[in-house]
Amino acid sequence: MRELIWANLRARPVRTVLSVAAVSLQVFLLLFLMGLTNGIVREWGERVQGIGADLLVQPPNSSLFLAFSSAVLPEEMAGRLRSVEGVREVSPVVAVMDTHSVTMIYGIDYDSYNRLGRGFLFHQGGPFREPDDVIIDDIKAASKGLKVGDRVELLNQRFRVSGIVEHGRGARYFIPLRTAQDLLGVEKRVSMFWVDSDGSPQQVQQRFLALLPRHRIRLMEEYLSLMVSSNLPEVRPFTNAVILVGLVITFLVVLLSMYTVVLERTREIGILKALGASRWSIVGLLVREALAMAVLGAIVGVVASYGVKEIVTSLRPTMSILITPGWLVQGVLLALGGCVLGSVYPAFRAAAADPVAALAYE
Repeated sequence: MRELIWANLRARPVRTVLSVAAVSLQVFLLLFLMGLTNGIVREWGERVQGIGADLLVQPPNSSLFLAFSSAVLPEEMAGRLRSVEGVREVSPVVAVMDTHSVTMIYGIDYDSYNRLGRGFLFHQGGPFREPDDVIIDDIKAASKGLKVGDRVELLNQRFRVSGIVEHGRGARYFIPLRTAQDLLGVEKRVSMFWVDSDGSPQQVQQRFLALLPRHRIRLMEEYLSLMVSSNLPEVRPFTNAVILVGLVITFLVVLLSMYTVVLERTREIGILKALGASRWSIVGLLVREALAMAVLGAIVGVVASYGVKEIVTSLRPTMSILITPGWLVQGVLLALGGCVLGSVYPAFRAAAADPVAALAYE
């Protein structure tokens, strides 16, 4: 039977290649897109952790994705937060996504932001000197070929690079807080406050909740624990859509392929039944043929995913792609499941064929 399966696959190379390509496309879509999502979320979590703050204060009903945080908090709230017992530093930040480069930009008060954690570690240059200065992390600067004194366009305005810093401080670009507020038209408003404590962050959180009961007060460890794609409600519909599309593609292609195979091999199936093959042996033959295509497609899809990952990350150093073992197993299992589902109906149709009619089939 094993030789018969591979002989059938070799006898119809075009159909086999198309079926394998459909399965590999499902595996590639799932692994690459989820790897991209996981990589972005993980890399963002690492950058947030590098800020060195203990708490994050946001407006009510704010998103976990800080780029979508509206600048609605009054800047003077920083004074109220600083007066709370156990608070060492409060830094107001305006977060904005540059639509042209799809990159996070922080508008910061340099002095207070630099006092969070270990502060900025400059590779070149130094802090802001003018309102149109920008600080860039080393990864973004290397990918863009930028150095101190160069000009870069952000938010439809030209900025001069004043410094290049070690990556891992939240955003890729940092501009003066007042400049960000002027560009966005949010005078004396900010998106969030990063808070550093000199005691117990949990106690500071409770005091903040008493002071601002409607606001989002997140401990940094709590925020980082949510930085897994499966935990993010905004990502779940996307994940489910990718899985569903891939499964449907595999199911339909294999269903069509195996149904056509059954029609073309009607006489062959009749001969097998005339020689004493049982219904279940016919079903098993066709299902195993579909599984063979699934295995080949899964291998091609996994290899393609890792290959494209290497190409993308070499061309875009700021892009992070994380293909986890869990998604790898899930991608292979979905490919196998889609092929089995697609082959079940044609297999049972073939098994139910009358051997006399099948032998007479032209």
